[in-house]
Amino acid sequence: MINSRVYPIIPERGSVGASADLAPLAHLTLVMIGEGYAEYSGKTLIGSEALRTVSIAPVRLEAKEGLALINGTQMMTAIGALMIHDITRLIDFAEWSAALSLEVLEGLTEAFDKRLHQARPHRGQVASAQHMMELLAGGKLISSGEQRSLKGMHRHDPYSLRCIPQVMGAARDATDYASRTIETELNSANDNPLIFPEDREVLSGGNFHGQPIALVLDMLAIAATTIGNLVERRIARLLDPKLNSGLPPFLIPRSAKPGVSSGLMASQYTAAALASENKVMAHPASVDSIPTSADFEDFVSMGPSSALKLMRIEENVRFIVAIELLCAAEAAEARGIENLSPANRETYRFVRKMIPKLQEDREISKDITCLSKVLKESGFSTSQLGLSAPSSMI
Repeated sequence: MINSRVYPIIPERGSVGASADLAPLAHLTLVMIGEGYAEYSGKTLIGSEALRTVSIAPVRLEAKEGLALINGTQMMTAIGALMIHDITRLIDFAEWSAALSLEVLEGLTEAFDKRLHQARPHRGQVASAQHMMELLAGGKLISSGEQRSLKGMHRHDPYSLRCIPQVMGAARDATDYASRTIETELNSANDNPLIFPEDREVLSGGNFHGQPIALVLDMLAIAATTIGNLVERRIARLLDPKLNSGLPPFLIPRSAKPGVSSGLMASQYTAAALASENKVMAHPASVDSIPTSADFEDFVSMGPSSALKLMRIEENVRFIVAIELLCAAEAAEARGIENLSPANRETYRFVRKMIPKLQEDREISKDITCLSKVLKESGFSTSQLGLSAPSSMI
């Protein structure tokens, strides 16, 4: 069906993720047997008509096959697999945007010294610190703590810059753990009962219960929300004339009319709104339960709810990262592109391929949406920037 582009129409909601994703999977299986509804070539067709159009015969179910098709965690697991793919890419992009922001804010590299992270060797933290050092190598805008002291400035960066490896590294570790859990589930038998012919036994248990998946999806939601929170703080710093190390207020172009131009001020409003929305959705669905089936199924995982809100959170964070890229690229104009590290120049060029320099106030929602779309596109490889994920996490 998938190879023939026959897509069963499946409601997003209707599963509590305990006795499997019963209702959504039933809509999938209906099309397989020639009932229900499917999309084909942009049209909604009855299942039998959709199958007939592509010369597929409906499945004739034998004993237990109907139960096996609906009594599993396929919906929440499938969404989880897609989200791991998207969030893994998003972490790389968020570190690229962080590196560009740090350099245009004339930050320090001291906090990324490998000796610091070997002393606290969380795998993701070490990898993120290594990645940041690679991205910042050769930059001319980086200053030392001693140089700052001589200028009467703070010797250390704020946490949104200094603690990038600790925060992004924790997100890497969470994604790595979630990936192992999802991979195990993808290769598991999770319907019920299970038949063991070699032992001539039929065993009834609870492999259909979605709690392992629900927990890691909630963990991913928290990790992604944290990334968005961190990125939003850097956006605010880039725009605040009291904090941005001499950059123009709100990154208003010097060619713009003074007193009437807003620059990128409103972009931080959007980032703040999305970050705050994520904080509400990051509340774990897996701690909830509601009895079903006349109180027989009396403890449920709510994994599908975890999956659906994770999709929204990932989208929000992607927009927030796009906003940082937009702001950091504009700040780079003021600092001089030639002063950026080679890697940050590539990131700058990546943005400028799609988004022109801000000459005067314009509708920036289109810019943000364009960048976010490119970060999402499955055909876009991170290697197109000439950069890659840190080798220790591959």
